[in-house]
Amino acid sequence: MPLGDAGHGAVTVPERASFWFRRFLAFVGPGYMVAVGYMDPGNWATDLQGGAQFGYRLLSVILLANIMAVLLQALAARLGIITGKDLAQACRDWLPRGLSLPLWLTCELAIIACDLAEVIGTAVALNLLFGLSIMAGTLISVLDVFIVLLLMRRGMRALEAFVITLLGIIAVCFGVQLVAAAPPVGAVLKGFMPSSVVFTNPAMLYVAIGIIGATVMPHNLYLHSSLVKSRTYPRTDEGRKDALRWATWDSTLALTLALFINAAILIVAAAAFHGTGHQDVAEISDAWKLLSPVLGFGLASTLFAVALLAAGTNSTVTGTLAGQIVMEGFLHLHMPYWVRRLLTRGLAVLPVIAVIAIFGQGKVGDLLVFSQVVLSMQLPFAMVPLVWFVSSRKYMGRFRLSPVLVVLSWLVVLVIVALNIKLLGDALF
Repeated sequence: MPLGDAGHGAVTVPERASFWFRRFLAFVGPGYMVAVGYMDPGNWATDLQGGAQFGYRLLSVILLANIMAVLLQALAARLGIITGKDLAQACRDWLPRGLSLPLWLTCELAIIACDLAEVIGTAVALNLLFGLSIMAGTLISVLDVFIVLLLMRRGMRALEAFVITLLGIIAVCFGVQLVAAAPPVGAVLKGFMPSSVVFTNPAMLYVAIGIIGATVMPHNLYLHSSLVKSRTYPRTDEGRKDALRWATWDSTLALTLALFINAAILIVAAAAFHGTGHQDVAEISDAWKLLSPVLGFGLASTLFAVALLAAGTNSTVTGTLAGQIVMEGFLHLHMPYWVRRLLTRGLAVLPVIAVIAIFGQGKVGDLLVFSQVVLSMQLPFAMVPLVWFVSSRKYMGRFRLSPVLVVLSWLVVLVIVALNIKLLGDALF
């Protein structure tokens, strides 16, 4: 039985007569698993660069990107809850085979590319904390496979608790750094207000595009649409309506936490680097070296590296799960869990090992950039089918999107696709 289906480590939902908060807690989990992708190591570079170069001005862009993410993840949850199919299964069953197979291939490439960023982030964190080489850190990152295996034996709740705990560690680390950075509250609040300067300054626009373009991870849409099926609510119209409400609250609150963390990274970078002559800081390792001396807080750099390690570990776990969901959904393959997870992780780790062996670990940063280019190329192949399915009366019945939400959803897709095309063009030419 696929990972997200009720029955495989499923979470029992209290009856409708129960206290509403108990029912809500039963649905808490999938949103936080998805939120991991919105604060993975691949996002850190754009947040650091934006804060160091432009202060607090790009906070409005982070807010806009988060609002779009909330909408898209709500659509993914809607698909899974109403139809009982995750996005991969829907593509397999509802699209011609000539379309579904290429979609599967592009999705596998996206998962490998996303894993690349996560593996590299974990390796860099281990290097900063313990002095391990990037090669050693890359090999250690494979151990997440066994973490998933151990937690899955204990059920879905154990896996969700592990992820939420690491998210809490990240939030605490950046909360402490925010206090140490003591940013001016007025400037921070002003940064959340939209400004035309973002569009008139080419350098600022480029970083803004990077922030938005890196926001929606394709595998998150597949992952979320599957995980919401792990709750044992009544498969009736009323049961689905209730589940949809609580699942949407779950993902919205979880992505609010992601908004806090992404904003905190940018705010700390702005406070520490923008006005202190370090506007050129863009690399994670450079930020780590400078944080403690600039802030005058000895633990700042350590907390930064701990948060990076937690983010990398979380991202590798959820990325591995997404790989399983995609393979089962598109191909209906049921491989042993350990084989599937080792295969997914191995496909991500091998390019890192090859690049380090041939060019040295100094070229790993280029591999990270390449992974983001691959992700941007795959994004339309996940968003377009999702919006198409949830807008269709044929597939969704009375739960299809309202005309207003249809227009808004396609607008979000067009904006993100256009920005990613620009990023891709800038990267290639």
